[in-house]
Amino acid sequence: MEFKQKRLANGLSIIGEVNTAAQSAAVGFFVRTGSRDESKEISGVSHFLEHMLFKGTDKLSALEVNEAFDKTGAQFNAFTSEENTVFWAAVLPEYLEEVTGLWAELMRPALRDDDFNIEKNVIKEEIAMYKDLPHYDVMDRCRSLHFGEHPCGNSVLGTEEAIDAMGAEQMRGYFASRYAANNIIAAFAGNFDWERMCDLAEQGCSKWEKQDAARVLAEHTGSGKKERVEKANLSREHICLISPAVSAQDERRFAASLLGVIVGDDVGSRFFWELVDKAVAETASMQYSPMDGTGAFFSYIRCGAGNVGKALEIVKRVFEDLANNGVTEEELRKARNKALSALVIKNELPMGRLVDLGFNWVYLKTYREIEEDVNAVKAVSVADINSLIKQFSLSEFTQYSIGPA
Repeated sequence: MEFKQKRLANGLSIIGEVNTAAQSAAVGFFVRTGSRDESKEISGVSHFLEHMLFKGTDKLSALEVNEAFDKTGAQFNAFTSEENTVFWAAVLPEYLEEVTGLWAELMRPALRDDDFNIEKNVIKEEIAMYKDLPHYDVMDRCRSLHFGEHPCGNSVLGTEEAIDAMGAEQMRGYFASRYAANNIIAAFAGNFDWERMCDLAEQGCSKWEKQDAARVLAEHTGSGKKERVEKANLSREHICLISPAVSAQDERRFAASLLGVIVGDDVGSRFFWELVDKAVAETASMQYSPMDGTGAFFSYIRCGAGNVGKALEIVKRVFEDLANNGVTEEELRKARNKALSALVIKNELPMGRLVDLGFNWVYLKTYREIEEDVNAVKAVSVADINSLIKQFSLSEFTQYSIGPA
């Protein structure tokens, strides 16, 4: 595999990992914008914009956009997070040029008033749908409680009130400031012609304007608050716990990721044996979430109302034991094998490589071969994880619960 990079005069970054042995190719436009870049007045606008790109351009209708992707057989979609909005497609190599040109055109959407007003209802339906999913709702609420006024606490979907009050002109203003050329990365992975992709990107993107799209970065230790709400239609308790962790730029992110596996993997973790295997909880997990300038451990537990107290006592006991005794070599060995398997399997496909390729450039401004990440995971020691536990106490968590009356 061979890595390539180029920067256009307007600041747009083009990166690619060429693998001539691959049977497919993938393209992605990584926009460094998400809910943390929004004000309260336009809460949810990043996710709203993700929808609007599929409504078409001045030349293409929504139907024509769908048909253009469909005829290539591409797997395509987009997603919005707290920090990024990503538009991607995985396709046969012979259709990569066509799909890349299509995405480049869609990255400058029409943002028509009529489409905006119709899509408002779609967004509000999506907000309502996720409110009916307590496992999502509790994580979203806990994030806001944990981060407080820190922008990482902003909800990706936003609120119905903000969506209702938002005007098309506000969306267009946000788009102009955040979808700037210097805030976007065009990434390619798999079997493709690098020079041809650069030519296409230059043709489709060179006229995009540059803007000051800076983001305020700040670590956050969390509020440590605890709240609970009741919902009459629920029969189970849904609990989210958030503890502080290292950022996406911190070399200790590999140790943090392995700690998440040791504590909260689906099978064989401490949470599994103490909570799920003993029938105290139906589900118990913990994952490390690296972010720009900060990070967090997210735990999610679902159990019966009668087991809430017992489940939380077990969680506290697990966290206290980690603080006092750390992890074992055997736990690290199992976690390392799980992490390496997941990493290698994901990166066997160009689409899997595209995600890591893009995010490494977004957060680290560098290219990392898969071997580098493999070696970084292998290099993590028990001492590394135990040092992390000492600095970032899992017991100092924010807690939000949603359960029956």
